[in-house]
Amino acid sequence: MDYRMERDSMGEMKVPVKALYAAQTQRAVENFPISSLRFGRSMIRALGIIKHSAAEVNAELGLLDKERAELIKRAAKEVENGQLDEHFVVDIFQTGSGTSSNMNTNEVIATRAMQLAESDLKVHPNDHVNMSQSSNDVIPTAIHIAAALQANNELIPALKTLEASLGKKAAEFADVVKTGRTHLQDATPITLGQEFSGYNAQIRFGIERVTDSLKRVFELAQGGTAVGTGLNTHPEFAAKIAQKISAATKLPFIEARNHFEAQGAKDAVVELSGQLRTVAVSLSKIANDVRWLACGPRCGLGEIALPEVQPGSSIMPGKVNPVISESVLMACAQVIGNDTTVAIGGLSGSVFELNVMMPVMAHNVLESISLLAASAANFAAKCVDGITANTERLHHLAEASIATCTALAPIIGYDTAADIAKEAFKTGESIRAVTLRRGVMSEQDLDKALDLIAMTKPGV
Repeated sequence: MDYRMERDSMGEMKVPVKALYAAQTQRAVENFPISSLRFGRSMIRALGIIKHSAAEVNAELGLLDKERAELIKRAAKEVENGQLDEHFVVDIFQTGSGTSSNMNTNEVIATRAMQLAESDLKVHPNDHVNMSQSSNDVIPTAIHIAAALQANNELIPALKTLEASLGKKAAEFADVVKTGRTHLQDATPITLGQEFSGYNAQIRFGIERVTDSLKRVFELAQGGTAVGTGLNTHPEFAAKIAQKISAATKLPFIEARNHFEAQGAKDAVVELSGQLRTVAVSLSKIANDVRWLACGPRCGLGEIALPEVQPGSSIMPGKVNPVISESVLMACAQVIGNDTTVAIGGLSGSVFELNVMMPVMAHNVLESISLLAASAANFAAKCVDGITANTERLHHLAEASIATCTALAPIIGYDTAADIAKEAFKTGESIRAVTLRRGVMSEQDLDKALDLIAMTKPGV
């Protein structure tokens, strides 16, 4: 590989000749050969938005000359649009403030800005691109921008799609009676539609949880510089850059109500991650229930049928597995693990005026948003939309359930109803047959008491 020599405050460094980054980025590359993980598109985009907005505000406030500001804005736009992603090379497991990634961004933009210049004008990564900023307010701001954009543009729409799919199934199955189950044992009747309405509500409440947590994510640390005091910034910088970022993203970003909280802690990220964990738990419940309801198809419950999307076995012909549910469950397991990392980052990384586990927190919360968005959309399209009810099987099991004796208890007493249930279980007869044989109720009263649809509604 061909190299060029670059210099920073610590001396000279050999940098790949085609790289837009410079000495500080190269030091980070050599210092942190930890993993293959790098910041993804959403985080790089957020960094581009910050640098573009900062240059614009600095120019408006008379701190940065117009020519440099325009060049920085043009280069930052290329970062924002994904044209320079190959030059973002720093490992996630780096300096805990994300300084290396901030300097990676500054150096790429400075180099690219000078390439765009029609003169030999110098653009300095610290003096010009990083003007009025610190890694300590840039990285937390970038995390908030990236998370809010992904949540609004990917996750919430995907969850709304799944919510709608589950709602359609709830309506479609509204009159399909089945046996309910608690403790994995037969319980009183329910409709399949009621069961799916519960799943629908879980996702709806998940959307509400994520949306509510974003209110804190919309607060930006930018303008606090090193420790939250705003040293080396114009007094109007923080409010103005928040307005610019809000306009660029079309999201209601505002200046942090308290810059010391915004930089000393990462509670908003921890909160959002916790809500993502809750959504993952909800999705796991639904995906698990669906595969259990479809288990069989002959020797299990077999109450519903899932779309057949691929052969299920390399040895058993004709076998089809609930693979979409399984993929959802694995993604949700990853999200729950990610949340643990974010929580540890929040409680262990926050020391005095700065959290120093921000890069790994950013990586995990952004991965969680992506996993949940993709899984929810895929689950809706390739599984939920194609679910059908095995109505004969559902009705047969509902009729056979000894739990229907619950409806008899208010009429003949708990002990007598329990005795009938035990005899029905022992003999294999239905609750109806044992009750009629014992003569404790007339056939007409029994028909009314054992009305399965009536049992799915409140009443005595």
